[in-house]
Amino acid sequence: MGQDTLQTIAFLGLGVMGAPMARHLAAAGHRLTVYNRTPGKAAAWVAAHGGRSAATPAAAAAGADVVIACVGADADLEAVTLGPDGAFAAMAPGSLFIDHTTVSAAIARRLAADGEARGLLVVDAPVSGGQAGAENGKLTIMVGGSAAAFAAAEPVMAAYALRIGHMGPAGCGQLTKMVNQLCIAGILAGLSEGLALGMKAGLDMAAVVDVIGKGAAQSWQMDNRAATMVRGQFDFGFAVDWMRKDLGLALDEARRLGVPLPMAALVDQFYADIQALGGNRNDTSSLIRRLVKDKNND
Repeated sequence: MGQDTLQTIAFLGLGVMGAPMARHLAAAGHRLTVYNRTPGKAAAWVAAHGGRSAATPAAAAAGADVVIACVGADADLEAVTLGPDGAFAAMAPGSLFIDHTTVSAAIARRLAADGEARGLLVVDAPVSGGQAGAENGKLTIMVGGSAAAFAAAEPVMAAYALRIGHMGPAGCGQLTKMVNQLCIAGILAGLSEGLALGMKAGLDMAAVVDVIGKGAAQSWQMDNRAATMVRGQFDFGFAVDWMRKDLGLALDEARRLGVPLPMAALVDQFYADIQALGGNRNDTSSLIRRLVKDKNND
């Protein structure tokens, strides 16, 4: 990457996704200022990767070419952008805002409109690929926003993405992420039931997965999670709490659009059962815990 393409970037939110994404930007040579609600995380990130930390989103955003957020939910995103000491008031016209938080399409559209009024370029850019994808720089990013905003954001996001798609105007990135999560939830529900039946029947599950994984039942979840589901291992990053948040966003949007999502509503309640078992931070493949006794659910 040439010196003329390096930018001053403010990164807001250093959780399990944000911290490695910011690390990839620093490794690419960009100049980073980081902000985290827990200041100790920001200080530790700077100690490990360089750059500097700021006490508020506005302080981080001042003078930045690009501001990137990866926080928790709608309220968190609103706080770091439009709240007291929010980034938007400190951003110069012509600068770029990239939101990697999975949030509602409504707030994505609101930020795009507010940003446009301020002369900012804004994209909603939720990601798929989980913690491993962030660590390895191989995320899939689905982007909503204007063509100009996408053109500005794409080379920045390339530091940590394997695939980047422009899905349409503001909000379309978030809507695409909802589709993504609905598809994953349904696949995991079916995979959980299939594996549970095979285990109860006493089948050699490695042999079962090897055979059916070469046919129409194959999926990313089967390839990457079936073996660990059988072993009762559920520590692979994307937590049940986060999936329930994402399904809630999809169900809310579906109600607004008048689209029935009976399977999603059912799987959402299945994940509530996992939370009741204490599995809030288990990854989403832990759906099988409802059906099979494991070391976490004796």
